[in-house]
Amino acid sequence: MPDSGDVEQVKATKGADSQVRVLAVPPREDAVPDEIVVGFLEAMTSDDPRFATARKYLTKRAAKEWKPEQLTTVLTEAPDPGNAETGAGDDTRSYSLSGELIATVDRHAYQAAAPTQYSGTLRLVRQNGADGKSKEWRIDSAPQGLVLGESDFQRNYRSVNKYYFASGQQSVVADPAYIRQREDPVTRMDPVAQTVSALFEGPTNWLKPVVGSSFPTGTALRKGVTSLTPDDQNLLKVPLNDKASNVGRTVCQRMATQLLLTLRDLTSLRVEQVELQRADGSSLCVLGADQAEAAAPPAPASPDNVYFVDDNRRMAVVGAEAKTVDKTTVRGPFGSGELQLSTVAVARNGQRAAGVSHDGLRLYTASIMSDEGLTAPLVESRAGKPQDRLSTPSWDRNDLWVADRDPARPRLLRLEDGEGEPQEIKVDGLDGARIESLRVAADGVRIALLLSKDGKRSLKIGRIERHVDAAGAGTASVVELQSAAPRLESVTAVSWAGPTRLVVVGKEAGGVQQVRYIQTDGSLSPAGGLPGLNKVSAVAATEDEEQPLVAVSDDGLVRLAPSTNWQTMIDKGSSPVYPG
Repeated sequence: MPDSGDVEQVKATKGADSQVRVLAVPPREDAVPDEIVVGFLEAMTSDDPRFATARKYLTKRAAKEWKPEQLTTVLTEAPDPGNAETGAGDDTRSYSLSGELIATVDRHAYQAAAPTQYSGTLRLVRQNGADGKSKEWRIDSAPQGLVLGESDFQRNYRSVNKYYFASGQQSVVADPAYIRQREDPVTRMDPVAQTVSALFEGPTNWLKPVVGSSFPTGTALRKGVTSLTPDDQNLLKVPLNDKASNVGRTVCQRMATQLLLTLRDLTSLRVEQVELQRADGSSLCVLGADQAEAAAPPAPASPDNVYFVDDNRRMAVVGAEAKTVDKTTVRGPFGSGELQLSTVAVARNGQRAAGVSHDGLRLYTASIMSDEGLTAPLVESRAGKPQDRLSTPSWDRNDLWVADRDPARPRLLRLEDGEGEPQEIKVDGLDGARIESLRVAADGVRIALLLSKDGKRSLKIGRIERHVDAAGAGTASVVELQSAAPRLESVTAVSWAGPTRLVVVGKEAGGVQQVRYIQTDGSLSPAGGLPGLNKVSAVAATEDEEQPLVAVSDDGLVRLAPSTNWQTMIDKGSSPVYPG
């Protein structure tokens, strides 16, 4: 503790330092209404068990009715109570809370919103004090849930990825959720127990139609369990209630797979094995981390390689490491110059690539590992202007996607396994917007769409729903578009940078262009903003956070490795991509 220096008043929203903890202070005797309001708003930002101190600012009735766990409202800054308004007498006061609302969190799910005006009301009354003689001001009516500034929210909460199995598949899909950084004031659970409980609750409503959980409905931790810690062999025992006591071995192993993949996101925790236990304490099953990894999307081949289009319109490759700057063209027609290219995408296996001709009219696929000849184009656009033709293509785990931006016939197309007849994909909720570019997630369940409308570009995330028709053919549609960057007025480029993380180039209203990490739910990634860069037109990332971020700017093809600044790789280059 410091023993000298001035005392400085610190607002709860001064910064998002996770090491800072706010200690709630109860109301002092004879506190005036302004003190009661400020004290209550400060107490909401603390980790006080069951928010007991915050409740001391409320009347007995209001303390019973207030449910801080019901909803968390996130504002850009701490709510402003303004000035008091006198009620029907000298014993009542009202304060109108205001601020700029940017998100709500309900059942661990973060829902970003375009900044809108928030309003709430705190009503105070003067009631008899504990001694029965004096009178004390207390809050008689307050908004349900917590109302926090963004910095307080980031200090108290963290994002984790829950994992669920894609419908009809053996692979998993990540679903972001927010838990408390430390012990949850309401449930008294530590972060591990919170994460496990959030997984048991099931996927968010948006993702639910395309994934499933192996945990039976009603599964929870055994009553009284609020902390989970692995033993010295890195084995985590998870005691369950009786809802999951009778599952078979196969289902139990799928449950354990979901648990292990979910817990690996907690960097403070190392779990090599998980043991699920019945309500009576007996073992249901044990699974190792290596076995669980089989359900995760396979790592892309040649993860250190960045592919791009060189100044001769050929496809080339360069190592992402700082010491490797020598570029080489790939094999096959894309590297030989037989076809001049504008944009490219590389399949996850690193064997094949897709390329759009330099005029944007035709889409081809070819091997980049052998010297095979150029085959017929798979897709052709009829648009008259280059900017209205084919977008940059994108691969998911197996399929190839591209958008035709022809104003007369705009289409989103998918080619199963990157070949055959292109299938037109219906996209719900475009509302007159045009798809300018797209990036499909490796899980094949989500697609990032860069849309243009009325001269502005926005970023939306769509859910890919796959079906099999009566003839046995596979079909797909994109539904329920949700805004991934509602605070950005214009978005220039986007790339997937992890299971639920995007790297986005854009700018806020009245701001300058910036490169930042954003979660698919619209929340800011802990990595936050990145060093500035001039006029970025394209960006590429991979799920491996140790791999550099690559972009195209006025300085050419540049990379940003962890804990460094931007460095030039190639003086001239465009369309950078990692495999997948």
